[in-house]
Amino acid sequence: MSGFLATSGFAIPHIDYTALLPELIMIGGAILLLGIGALRVRHLPPRVYSALTGATGVASLVAGIFLWDKVHGAGHPFAAVAKSLAVDGFSTAFVILASAIIIVSSLLSNDYLEREGVIGPEYHALTLLSASGAMLMAAANDFIVIFLGLEILSIPLYILAALDQRRAESGEAGMKYFVLGAFSSAIFVYGIALTYGATGSTNLAQIAAYLSHNVSTNDGLLLAGAGLLLVGFLFKVAAVPFHMWTPDVYQGAPTPATGFMAAIAKVGGFAALLRVFFTSFHVLSSSWQPIIWVVAILTLVVGAVLGLVQRDIKRMLAYSSINHAGFILLGLEAASTKGISAALYYVFIYSFLVLGSFAVVTLVGGKGDREHSIESFRGLGRRQPLLALALAILLLAQAGAPFTTGFLGKLYVVEAAVSAHSYALAVIAMLTGAIAAAFYLRVVFVMYGTRPAPAGAPIEPAGGPQLASAGASPEIGSPLGASYSPLSAATLVATEQETGSEVGPTSSNPPAAPIRLSFATALGLALTVGVTVVFGIWPAPIFSLAHSASLLFI
Repeated sequence: MSGFLATSGFAIPHIDYTALLPELIMIGGAILLLGIGALRVRHLPPRVYSALTGATGVASLVAGIFLWDKVHGAGHPFAAVAKSLAVDGFSTAFVILASAIIIVSSLLSNDYLEREGVIGPEYHALTLLSASGAMLMAAANDFIVIFLGLEILSIPLYILAALDQRRAESGEAGMKYFVLGAFSSAIFVYGIALTYGATGSTNLAQIAAYLSHNVSTNDGLLLAGAGLLLVGFLFKVAAVPFHMWTPDVYQGAPTPATGFMAAIAKVGGFAALLRVFFTSFHVLSSSWQPIIWVVAILTLVVGAVLGLVQRDIKRMLAYSSINHAGFILLGLEAASTKGISAALYYVFIYSFLVLGSFAVVTLVGGKGDREHSIESFRGLGRRQPLLALALAILLLAQAGAPFTTGFLGKLYVVEAAVSAHSYALAVIAMLTGAIAAAFYLRVVFVMYGTRPAPAGAPIEPAGGPQLASAGASPEIGSPLGASYSPLSAATLVATEQETGSEVGPTSSNPPAAPIRLSFATALGLALTVGVTVVFGIWPAPIFSLAHSASLLFI
């Protein structure tokens, strides 16, 4: 076949498969899972597919570390597949991150799949394919490859959002994400066409060389292309004003899929966004920096302010994700090596924070994945102290608490903005961070606090108004003695107001069932919390990774 193509005049590029090894492992793992699912004699338990997915992630991680060592040891990056792929510190760092996301996600989704009776490997196969798309976007050195990676990343996410067929909200989320994603992809392709028309190439290195050696008196076509490309990227990372899909999709999608989506979409989107605008369009930074400045402010403010009024924790975390996207944009707006390093560091730590947070939300959501009001977390600190502690650490880290990676991430990007003399942007970012801390702390208070008494409610003896009105008292040995609990009248009134039903010492409402964690879920949560705390106290390894990656652009 290759001989026929050569004689027909087709140029066949040399393909270095080691440069594509992590992506090939991910795609091969997905094909293997689907093959096992299609040929199985009997249904395999979800933990088998989770284990195979985790093993695929480990293999990809090893391949990514091999490429990192190859690039870092040789001291220079290289291009592969007709210079359409860049194998450098930046791409290999994102490959390592995407592999880690797959490993943790496979652990955290196991309990949900078993609880909801999800049979088959489709969920895990879709996550592997999506991760391969994110890796391809990070390594892409050509706009055509970026677009292919974007679609490989996005299409599985559309399906994952609509995977829960028993909930209408899930189908609605998938449809909204698909329709809006299709529009953004069309805009992105049009941006590629305009950029090609202005520069004569879709290769990022060639575009950068063209802009460096040519002075254009009329660059309107190029700026229009760059603007449309920016729209496509901003939609994928959920930046304002292209964030409208985020709350509805996050709320409607299956919760483990939401956590994976929140992590992997930002990995792929920001990897390509940072590479394109910092390398190819760096000469035009004076034109696009003001746009990023405005978008970053809008994203920070909208994410923080609208997050305050949410009563559904998945919608709250959606606006939290938008606010985090604004912080990452600070690194791009700085248009410096320090800014890119800070943005890469933030994407890395954010991925673990959001995976762990949505894992706890999945567990509390219960059978049917429906209990997602913030009130459903009330008393979690007493019922499940370790689970509540894990969520509290992850939320406080997102708020920027000291001795966590979240604090260092915010500090790093703000410092990059200050170094670029974007003082107003840095101040606004810190103010919105303080605002966002309010809704993180609210969830922590709900988990560890007690139900507040209504204003002016009298405090009656334990037993409540029902006993008082009947003239009875909960004496030991009475029929009520066995079920008596020291609930105040204020607590009973508050409960009646919220549930619309009478609740008393003899209430038939059963207590919340204990949440049981499998070893896989416990290990996944331990990894997310461990990364958050350990590297918050000892940040040198991730700082070194981010700094080295930002210095190895092709």
